[in-house]
Amino acid sequence: MDDAKTYAERLTIERLVKAQSGHVPVPISIAEKPGAAPAEVSDGAALWAKPKSEIKAEDYTDFYRSAAGQFDEPALTIHYRAEGRQDYTTLFFVPGSRPFDLFDPDRKGRIKLYVKRVFITDDAEILPRYLRFVRGLVDSADLPLNVSREKIQESPLLAAIRKGATNRVLAEFERLADKEPQTFAKIWETFGAVLKEGIYEDFERRDALLALARFKTTASAGAWRSLKDYVGALKPNQAAIYYLAGDDIARLEASPHLEGFRARGIEVLLLPDPVDSFWVMPGVTFDGKPFKSVTQGAADLAQIPLVEPGKEQGADIAEPVKKFLVFMQSTLGDSVAQVHASERLTDSAVCLVAPESGPDRALERILAGAGRLTSASKPILEVNPHHAIVVALAALGEDERAFKEDATHLLLDEARVLDGERPADARLFSDRLARLLERGLRKDSG
Repeated sequence: MDDAKTYAERLTIERLVKAQSGHVPVPISIAEKPGAAPAEVSDGAALWAKPKSEIKAEDYTDFYRSAAGQFDEPALTIHYRAEGRQDYTTLFFVPGSRPFDLFDPDRKGRIKLYVKRVFITDDAEILPRYLRFVRGLVDSADLPLNVSREKIQESPLLAAIRKGATNRVLAEFERLADKEPQTFAKIWETFGAVLKEGIYEDFERRDALLALARFKTTASAGAWRSLKDYVGALKPNQAAIYYLAGDDIARLEASPHLEGFRARGIEVLLLPDPVDSFWVMPGVTFDGKPFKSVTQGAADLAQIPLVEPGKEQGADIAEPVKKFLVFMQSTLGDSVAQVHASERLTDSAVCLVAPESGPDRALERILAGAGRLTSASKPILEVNPHHAIVVALAALGEDERAFKEDATHLLLDEARVLDGERPADARLFSDRLARLLERGLRKDSG
């Protein structure tokens, strides 16, 4: 067959020899025709079997590019031999850029498995899925050669190798984070969204992964911060690690939910990756501090002093505003669970928050989009009782009831838009906005 002719081509033969037999301890040569001088394809020396002192950086890079199919420079090389109950050698590379299949739904790893330099498989389940970006190989001296690949995957020996190799990779990350923080920051920039899957999936190593995790925050000025940095900057009476999850870092930074926290100098983690809404689950803590969404439940900020004393808006709410909040609740009806005064807003008029129990706003949107949420909880509309618009609306009389109803619905739609959603009914939104504009124009012309 025509497609079989490629197996007679020199390049194809060399590629197959290097991939399948390039590391057996026998030199392999090829001659293009009878009588021609043979050319060495493999010297029979496996790179990973050589002492590290004999391997140059460019040798590692060449091997990485050949084995991983990448064209960049490895960000980290991990080469070691384990001896004792298990005898195996690993040669792992952390790529300098994201592999194209990083977010493949199957989330398979790409670690090659050898036994005594004999190639077994190129997708051994050596490392957990949250380390699937690591490329390289494991060569075992103990695994049997005369069993199927499926049986090898079930072997207790391979389970021990999995544990040892995973712990070694994370230990190397810890060393890098401590000794070469800038290098580790680049790795986190590239692969942090995948590593955070381990916080959700790997209970055994959750604490280690939380210590490795880096975040952009309201206080980081674009730099990466660790949870150790965060806890070291806790404000007096601050009992939780606050976070805001979403899908866009710029939108998170502009969220009205942050206003009260900024006013008190409280740092908030900004979490733009989908996995973030899952690992910050109830029960996950760092240094004894739970994680709390700033879009869920009560803000509990009253006990934390403001950065600028004297800027308090006052705990007392004017009586007309109290009545207007009741009016808003009656007007909105089943659209919201509650309407109440907010202690997290300082500049904006309104925002939406989730009830204390159940998912926060970001997780609820993810679950709804995936069809895994049968019924969404009704949001709570928080209102800034000192905002000029709210105070002005509260001062209007009963003769302006229709106007106040339109304004109330528009405030709810404003909160939805600020939360990354659309108005519930575009037609009604447009009609109400038109009526308010007409009213304003009439007042100006009258």
